[in-house]
Amino acid sequence: MDYETLVSGLKFDEKGLIPVVVQDYVTHEVLTLAYMNRESLKITLEEKRTCFYSRSRQCLWRKGETSGNVQTLVSLTADCDGDALVAQVKKAGPACHTGSESCFFDGLYENDEIRPFSLSALMEVIAGRKTSPKEGSYTTYLFEKGRDKILKKVGEECTEVLIGGAKGDKAETTYELGDLIYHAMVLMVEMGISLEDVVRELARRHVIDKKVKQERMQ
Repeated sequence: MDYETLVSGLKFDEKGLIPVVVQDYVTHEVLTLAYMNRESLKITLEEKRTCFYSRSRQCLWRKGETSGNVQTLVSLTADCDGDALVAQVKKAGPACHTGSESCFFDGLYENDEIRPFSLSALMEVIAGRKTSPKEGSYTTYLFEKGRDKILKKVGEECTEVLIGGAKGDKAETTYELGDLIYHAMVLMVEMGISLEDVVRELARRHVIDKKVKQERMQ
């Protein structure tokens, strides 16, 4: 599909701009809200890295051209009205000029009855227990005991999952999977493995599997 056909359904505002929500393709964290005009959108698609239009400077700017924090484009999706975009990216560094991973860090409100949870947030807590040990923390205890202890716990939880699965007990297996995932994440922090590393490995396998299926169909 050529560029003009691609953008024909998009609605740019009176200034020729369209808002773009930039999202981390691994964690789905919203990184920033920026704007593109037709030219910056074309550059983004051609170069496969984000290029925006600065409303304050009134000029194009490629993300990372001075900081090195380049954003490689993974996907671009328009909303139902065609007047806003979501760009999923693979980032090479912080998205915010302040050095924060995301521009959205100034919390204004949080519902106490609905506590947000994510694996990324849990990973940060686990990593914090290693860099800043907390007395009485089980996670800190594991790091203090070392890798052998962590590996032993991962092995024990694997066994518990197998037992629950063999019994066909969904509740028990779910509970034990929670323990296994937690201890696996402790091991990841201990070994310097990020969630992004694991997601990239799974994505690599998906691509390989897709190619194999395509070859078999030929």
